[in-house]
Amino acid sequence: MSERNYDFRQRHWEYHKPDRRNPERTASAGEIMLTDEWKIGYAPGNPITAIAANDFQEYLEKSMNLSLPITRQDGEKTLWLEVSDSVAEGFILDVKENHINITAAEDKMSFRATIHVEDLMNLEEAPVLALGRFERRPMYTTRTVHSGTGLDAYPEQELLALLHAGYDTIDLFLVGIDRNRLGYCDFNDVIERAAKYGINTIFHNYIQTYIHPDEEGAQEKFDAVYGDLIRRYPKISAIGLCGEALEFPSRDKATTGKPHTQSVIDGIPDTRPSPGWYPCEDYPAYIQCIERAVHKFNPQTSVSYSTYNWGYCPLELRKKFLDNYPKNVTLSICFEIFSKRTLEGLHTPVMDYTMSADEPGYYFQSECEEAHKRGITVTGNVNTAGIAWDFGCIPLVPAPAKILKRDLHLREARKKWNLRSHYCTHHYGWWNSVAADLGKWTGWEDFEPDYDELLTKIAIRDYGKEAAPHVRKAWDYWSEGMNHYIASNEDQYGPWRVGPAYPFIFQPSISRTMADKEIKFPTAPHAHFGHCIIKTFYRPYENSEQTPGFLRYPVEIRSLQKMLDLWNKGLAEAVLAVEKAEPKKKDEAKRLEALGHFIRNAVITTIHIKEWWRANIAMQASSTAEEAEKYLDEIEKIAAEEVENVKDTIPVVEFDSRLGWEPSMEYVCDKWHLEWKLRQIESALRETTAYRRMLNLHKQ
Repeated sequence: MSERNYDFRQRHWEYHKPDRRNPERTASAGEIMLTDEWKIGYAPGNPITAIAANDFQEYLEKSMNLSLPITRQDGEKTLWLEVSDSVAEGFILDVKENHINITAAEDKMSFRATIHVEDLMNLEEAPVLALGRFERRPMYTTRTVHSGTGLDAYPEQELLALLHAGYDTIDLFLVGIDRNRLGYCDFNDVIERAAKYGINTIFHNYIQTYIHPDEEGAQEKFDAVYGDLIRRYPKISAIGLCGEALEFPSRDKATTGKPHTQSVIDGIPDTRPSPGWYPCEDYPAYIQCIERAVHKFNPQTSVSYSTYNWGYCPLELRKKFLDNYPKNVTLSICFEIFSKRTLEGLHTPVMDYTMSADEPGYYFQSECEEAHKRGITVTGNVNTAGIAWDFGCIPLVPAPAKILKRDLHLREARKKWNLRSHYCTHHYGWWNSVAADLGKWTGWEDFEPDYDELLTKIAIRDYGKEAAPHVRKAWDYWSEGMNHYIASNEDQYGPWRVGPAYPFIFQPSISRTMADKEIKFPTAPHAHFGHCIIKTFYRPYENSEQTPGFLRYPVEIRSLQKMLDLWNKGLAEAVLAVEKAEPKKKDEAKRLEALGHFIRNAVITTIHIKEWWRANIAMQASSTAEEAEKYLDEIEKIAAEEVENVKDTIPVVEFDSRLGWEPSMEYVCDKWHLEWKLRQIESALRETTAYRRMLNLHKQ
């Protein structure tokens, strides 16, 4: 059956999936199974604990077909929740034959504890627990996400769903008092409702303060802006700052000293970086002014700053910035961006967020190390929710081996540099998936499961015992396939971002009006970024650290052909998983196959557009009309193949409405956009027909 747009939200919010119980699973030696003789109890006085008890009751009823009463009295056959100072951090799960005691260090941790018990039972597909005393202490203080169902959209279901997925902090875009990029937003309502479940809230700051820290009265001006902000939102946990959102009139001569949109002199581009993209010598003082203003009005609200925009800079320059960086501002560092890569000897660095990198980049490692030496608290911008800009409009990159390696490297970063908090995903959101599972299970201090066994149990839980081996093989092929992914700007702002809906623009300009060939990609008028982050006229976006595109593309195409081969092998295993899946799990298996299918077709589109660009350039550089016509034949052949690829994608996005959508762009690859792409190719082919006639004018 086809889904309508946004139908995926109901599945996203189903944090207690129905009928997860395997009737054949019984308690073994060293285990107990909850029966209808048991009760759920909690001590009074802790409101989140009460919510946790009721939530766990709902879980057992819905997922395990077991109805248990709530009690306020402890006793035999009771799962008892309490908060106690005797536990320093996290919680203790004490499982005995006739009693289960959960003792949490704080109220909100009791909810984390019952969710952990749900996770244990879900993996066993029964209300079964191992006997013993288990201590669980979170390795990370916060794990932050944006909403998975809409920009700054946090209804109750979203808050509960993200908490069950292992996240405990939410991010809101702030452009003014009760204003985000979409318009009005009642921030205090979101903050209060999140706090009810023990969830913290952070502002992702876009408020402009175009002030130099040395100008007269600068601090008073910062106090006025941020003082008003903190007075309005006294319960906000933190304010996150970022270079590109905070350009200021820097006096550093290495920069333009102007916003990037104004960095011109008499119409000539000033090629120096603007202050948002460079560690200006006066940037630390600017950050310090914001910190002083925030902490003047609320010392409990933390401030963080992301060096996302200048991780490309040499270490010595970044060290100089850190030498003057305020110690009471947390430093946010990106795991993979600017990672150095070579492909057949050519330089192809990571240009933006990608799950293809499982090793931390030099920028991440060096910045963490240098900040830690200076006593600066660090946090990681880490994409552990399993999605990045790799395919733009999907819920998950289904490559658990890559995700797990990243998670394990972050455990090491915690030990080396005390990296204790994570920004787990940008505005492209999150999905309750194998990535969320791995994030939870790698996030306990002094405890790790057998990860291979864990992945098998997850596959059985979600797809069934017969399907699980095929799912594991699909995951392995796709994880290997991501090793051949290309993380360039033109691809991540182009075909990777919108998939097979990406337009194929014929590059010669046949025009009486001399119009620009760039197409404004059609997006919803209310979208946060919409078409602004989609570049449709495909060409290399060159970078001083990167081999030029005309040299890269043949090599990149060969790499993507390897990726395509591996992806097809994984897709074949996913098809077998659908055939083998248990009846009640078949839809989930079909969604895995649809996800793999969509990504496979996005790979084909990306190969095609690189071939398209090369053929267009070669045609225009031809020395004879006959030579140009051969390239024109190739262009039309690529167009015909891409048409079939687009048509093959339509049933996939009709089946799963999450495919083709991203919170800040809204829908970019649903059925409508794919049919738009077909119309666009028809238009391009009318141009190729005209160009063929132009090539032969001299024969007339």
